[in-house]
Amino acid sequence: MSTAAVDAAPPKKGNKKLIIIIAAAVLVLLIGGGVTVMMMKKSAAAAAEAAEAEEDGEGPAKKPKAASKDPKQAPVFVPLDPFTVNLADRDAERYAQVGITLEVADATMDAQIKAYMPIIRNNILLALSDNTAAELMDRAGKAKLAGRIQRETSRALGVEIEEDPPENEEFADEEAPKKKRRKKAAEPELPITAVHFSNFIIQ
Repeated sequence: MSTAAVDAAPPKKGNKKLIIIIAAAVLVLLIGGGVTVMMMKKSAAAAAEAAEAEEDGEGPAKKPKAASKDPKQAPVFVPLDPFTVNLADRDAERYAQVGITLEVADATMDAQIKAYMPIIRNNILLALSDNTAAELMDRAGKAKLAGRIQRETSRALGVEIEEDPPENEEFADEEAPKKKRRKKAAEPELPITAVHFSNFIIQ
């Protein structure tokens, strides 16, 4: 009887070790799952905050995207006839002579630009004549004008672009801007990738 009791003891110890190993494995899995859930909740909260900030207009303003350029492909340039316009100065008669070259993403755009040239020239003339001589004198003014010409030319080609809000827009009620802001749709890629000035004379 004593020999049987001694022989039966070792399996009990083995069972205890197995139970401890299983319990430890389950504990590790639970801890890992808890950490994963916490990380997922943090990521979801951060994404929700970013979306809310963008919807309220507090995030970075999105600009229309120009079509992506292929570094292996040479750029395509479409020069336009020079523009001569009266500027918006009220104290004196000022005018500008401007040479413009459009950079496009696709060589096939050349024919489309020529087909829509009357509308393109009209939109560019209106964009030029809205400026004063002082606004076009510095680099920042010219860069701003180039961006507007890019958008106006793309509009002439049939691309739908939202109007830019006035820079001096003011609201009496601080909550008014949040009420008026709506989530904007993704801006389309512009067929005009850049606008280059080949001549710029203000008199």
